Amino acid sequence: MSNYIKVFSGNFIEVQRIFTELQNLNICAIIKDESESGRLAGFGASIQGLQEIHVHKEELEKVTPIIKSLTSELELD
Repeated sequence: MSNYIKVFSGNFIEVQRIFTELQNLNICAIIKDESESGRLAGFGASIQGLQEIHVHKEELEKVTPIIKSLTSELELD
């Protein structure tokens, strides 16, 4: 069982914006790109460009309000 949990999924630009903000706050986040992994393995992907951000379960409580705030900003842009 993984110690990381998905906190956001979206397109490349949204994911990079949130990932960078989390890094600036010293939160260790991981970007998971299923479509790129599948492409590299020779398989097609159903949703191109969709990426996920995962954080350690211990940081989930800290990250949740940050993600909500950032996604609200993205919706306004």
